[in-house]
Amino acid sequence: MDDHPALSAYNDVQALLKEMNSQSASQKGRLRWILQKKLESDPSCSILLIQVLVKELKKKLKTTCKTQSYVHVIPVLHTIYYVVIQSGGMIPASLYQTVYECLIKLLILPTPYCTVVLSTLRSIKMEMITPGSLYQRRVVAEQNLKSEHLTVQEKVFVLADPAVFSAPLEATVRAHFEAPSSFRNTTTMEKNVVLHVLHTGLGATCQSSRLAQALKALEDHVVEKYFQEVVLTVEQSIKHGPGGYLNKLHDIYRNILTDCREEITKVDHGSLVYGAALPFPEINFQLWRSEEDLWNLLVKFALDCCRNSSTDEEVKDKKGSVQSEDDQKERNPTSVFNRRKAFKNMKPADKITLMREKIEAFPGSSPAFKEDRRRHTARVVVMGDDRVLGTLTRAYCLIRERESKRLVLTKRLDIQFYYIPVTDVEPSSIPPGGPCQDKDRLSLASLLGRVDPWYNSNINSLGAELSKLGRTHSEPSEQNLFLLDSLCYYLRCGKQPVNIPLYSVKMTCSSGDVDEVFVSHLEAEIPEFKHLKENSSKEPSARRKKSTVAVFGTAISVSYTKISLSKREVVKGEAPMTYGVVITSEPAALTSGQDYLSVRFDSVNPIYNTKIQTQNISIRTMEHRTLSVCLDKDSRRRYTDVQRIEISLCLDPGCSFWSRFSVSGEQEQSLSKFLNKVLSLPINTFTGVTL
Repeated sequence: MDDHPALSAYNDVQALLKEMNSQSASQKGRLRWILQKKLESDPSCSILLIQVLVKELKKKLKTTCKTQSYVHVIPVLHTIYYVVIQSGGMIPASLYQTVYECLIKLLILPTPYCTVVLSTLRSIKMEMITPGSLYQRRVVAEQNLKSEHLTVQEKVFVLADPAVFSAPLEATVRAHFEAPSSFRNTTTMEKNVVLHVLHTGLGATCQSSRLAQALKALEDHVVEKYFQEVVLTVEQSIKHGPGGYLNKLHDIYRNILTDCREEITKVDHGSLVYGAALPFPEINFQLWRSEEDLWNLLVKFALDCCRNSSTDEEVKDKKGSVQSEDDQKERNPTSVFNRRKAFKNMKPADKITLMREKIEAFPGSSPAFKEDRRRHTARVVVMGDDRVLGTLTRAYCLIRERESKRLVLTKRLDIQFYYIPVTDVEPSSIPPGGPCQDKDRLSLASLLGRVDPWYNSNINSLGAELSKLGRTHSEPSEQNLFLLDSLCYYLRCGKQPVNIPLYSVKMTCSSGDVDEVFVSHLEAEIPEFKHLKENSSKEPSARRKKSTVAVFGTAISVSYTKISLSKREVVKGEAPMTYGVVITSEPAALTSGQDYLSVRFDSVNPIYNTKIQTQNISIRTMEHRTLSVCLDKDSRRRYTDVQRIEISLCLDPGCSFWSRFSVSGEQEQSLSKFLNKVLSLPINTFTGVTL
């Protein structure tokens, strides 16, 4: 570490890891972004940076065996991946081998860390065998470049909660996300792919300036031809082995220079570095006003994918093809899928597909396998607080319910969920009292930050950046692309899901029964006792002036299964003098055990305040009283005149066919053994965790 570049790289990495432990949220994520920009402007530092990162991994490997601390492994792994995919020059095979051997040793780490190691290992191995493949696959997918050799499409949907996003904030964020789309050019993207793959694969034998000038001089259709040849060469190497890969790249390189009939004025003698930063994907930003919006967006994307992919096996199957009903769906994309006749008995092959979807959502399954099996990916980013995750929960249940009756999306799309926490209210400014006025509307963001400190550093801090944009109304520029770059980093590296359990709520109201679902929070109160709740929040001396004991006796009765090893202990009883109940989800990620609900009974008399832990509970009002129920702190999801609520873990509608169909075949039986029938909301993070 004596020379300046090596010392600079070492200091950058150490600062990055130190920032992860910092309590300050104002600058979190900035050092990673600065390092990313430094790499984009000077790709020559990639080899040196990888060497420093590998040394850091080796150091972590030694210390983790003694201290059992693994959190710093995650940022190092993701930084290596990002450096490799962005590197503009040939990385020596010896360095790749060193990285590979180091990652092999790290597979001894416990889950979820070994899962991230394995994912990084597969990416590194692919790039070792086929240099340039990571960049090429990412650009082709994100930019939806058409190629018969790699029929992959991706789309990014950013759904923002209108309860959080004011009109000025919406306009500013939309401008930041959509500005890069106006500069997108297909031919330029194809040239960058050709340049990157050839230079990464051929190294010193590729004169990047000559190649860039030659591509610039060629007509668009000729560039398209060479782009297709590069994609074919890369995909053949990935699928069948690297035999002749570099020779084929050299032939393409020579042919491009030969086809260029113009004089090339600039000649570089074996330039080792060519920098082409990953372009921003197209981002579709909109306010999320209805749960149906997500279904409609995904169905339309699935239909577009079928129309654009001539090799899609779903298109070939006319009997079961979605495309066969295009005319009707273009008028109303969901009409065909919602009508009763569409919900026919599911085919055995579709049942297995839905089971595999459920199994692959479990942490530990490799994203690489899903990428190979599916062609298209929908990346859904939700922005807001706990309320928007409640909206996502309902939309996700709607999707699973419809998919359980007829597969529309599952066979065509890999749906990935991402969450960027944003709130419009400072915690200190929220007054106490009243349902849905919880002081912390970012409880799930806090949970994700605790299970994944790298998420906490890079994503939990973005809410402050968004608020700052809303106040300044600044225009997009190179200087303030931090938000967009951070979103793209999250989309590319956040591959591991945290599965948050969902809870079913059945409410009996005077007007009829209501079925609902919540993910984090349920609050119920007896409206006629609201004045007693307000009185109980006063100072003890003020409360003594009024006798509350004589006001009422038992208001609700409860029945629940107490958390125990046997899971059989059913408790029935009354909750004296209770004016409200607060129920919060406690995922296994934090409890190191099983998912459960924490239930707090608030009583006018503090001696009756109690807390219980359960996975299911039934609450019934007495003496003709009713409850006001609010879900996920969202006043838009408030129900009044509720006489009874029953809460239990939500079962996945996609698994319900096991009760309707007889199980036949060894494959179905073997798959069902690993099937978790509880429905969980999968939110992508950098680490993921087994819940």
